[in-house]
Amino acid sequence: MNYGEELCTYEELKKKIETYINYYNTKRIKQKLASMSPVNYRLHTSQLTA
Repeated sequence: MNYGEELCTYEELKKKIETYINYYNTKRIKQKLASMSPVNYRLHTSQLTA
């Protein structure tokens, strides 16, 4: 995560990891998931079965 960057404090690292996890689950578009983020895909499929 911090390759090539200066070392940071625990709190800064924790914030960067939380930001990345949020991006990974809510913003990242995955082609296998019909070009949706994982969260959007789950919401979409749950609406189809309801």
